[in-house]
Amino acid sequence: MDEITIRTPDDWHVHLRDGDALKAVAGHTAAQFARAIIMPNLTPPLTRVADVAAYRERIMAALPTGADFTPLMTLYLTDGMPPETIREGKSTGVVTAAKLYPAHATTNSAAGVTAIDRIMPALEAMAAVGMPLCVHGEVTDRDVDIFDREAVFIDRTLAPLVARLPELKIVFEHITTRQAVDFVTASGPNVAATITPQHLHLNRNAIFDGGLRPHAYCLPVLKGEEHRRAVRAAAVSGSAKFFLGTDSAPHLRGAKESSCGCAGIFNAPFALESYVTVFDEEGALDRFEGFAGEHGARFYGLPLNDGTLTLERTELSVPAEIDGYIPFHAGETLTWRVVRPTSE
Repeated sequence: MDEITIRTPDDWHVHLRDGDALKAVAGHTAAQFARAIIMPNLTPPLTRVADVAAYRERIMAALPTGADFTPLMTLYLTDGMPPETIREGKSTGVVTAAKLYPAHATTNSAAGVTAIDRIMPALEAMAAVGMPLCVHGEVTDRDVDIFDREAVFIDRTLAPLVARLPELKIVFEHITTRQAVDFVTASGPNVAATITPQHLHLNRNAIFDGGLRPHAYCLPVLKGEEHRRAVRAAAVSGSAKFFLGTDSAPHLRGAKESSCGCAGIFNAPFALESYVTVFDEEGALDRFEGFAGEHGARFYGLPLNDGTLTLERTELSVPAEIDGYIPFHAGETLTWRVVRPTSE
């Protein structure tokens, strides 16, 4: 196939930042996706429903004129989060999901959860009202190797949580390991996972290719080839447990290329082109629509999008820089591009 038309896709994990950064990056996500789950790790984090609602308004104001995009908002869980906040978020329709960041796991996560028992009343409220939990699945103990932190999190935290609250819907975000694939596959219907484009294309060698490559540094960090292959197989498998979540996480070039560079890969501008290349390489173009536009919506209990989006097989040159941000695949040539936007 040299052209495919799919149901308008959604991004089930994205960082849009705030202020000038929000204005610079939001349009890239809105150009490719009808909806997106928006991460709450701002400064300060979004721990109140009113703050989430205000951020949603800022997102809408930052979108390009004519953009048809719905931000799906999340709460930032903290120790002692009142169950009433969960119920308020659900009843008002402001909050779609809540996010578990283990404290100090990634960007702006210092206020995150220090122990799962400290948010158990909030998690029980989420299960009761049907609000999904989005999980950054890594332990943060310094004595645990950074390449093992996802697998250890499964054993220490995630598996016990699923056993304790099987009715809670859990999205294991940006999975990077064979162990994560196996866990999600073996779990019941209330456990699913998102997969990023970078974890499909790259293994950890990319971070050190001819020198230190800060624009290949993200969290969870890229893993070995065994794990990349396992995650790639899961993405193209057709299983409804796995769906698209870019984890696009923009940082200005200077913040990446510094003595303590920020974690995150800005993949929003060419996300679909990056993903579809993988499905093409794996001979699975017929499964791309499910991964990009159906599995996530069904897991979240939301209607499927009505519009369509077309991609064609042709060369696409990715620019070296976009408004001070280095995009994923910068300077490379991709073999697909979006040629027609969504339509009703």
